[in-house]
Amino acid sequence: MTDNLDLAASAQQLADAAPAGSLDRVAATSVAITLATTRDAEQARKTLDGLSPDDVRQAAVTLFDRLSTG
Repeated sequence: MTDNLDLAASAQQLADAAPAGSLDRVAATSVAITLATTRDAEQARKTLDGLSPDDVRQAAVTLFDRLSTG
């Protein structure tokens, strides 16, 4: 299993590649920060569930699920 910091680096790469101001960039940045500052994937997922607004939360959770499964 990949650890949080590896997943955070992957999310940051996606954020860097996304257009400035886009939902993808905001979501990927949120995922990167959350993964870099939480102990494990379970805590990161719970933290992401508290994001707002809804569209950012949904995009971030979708990205997190994609990164964490493979």
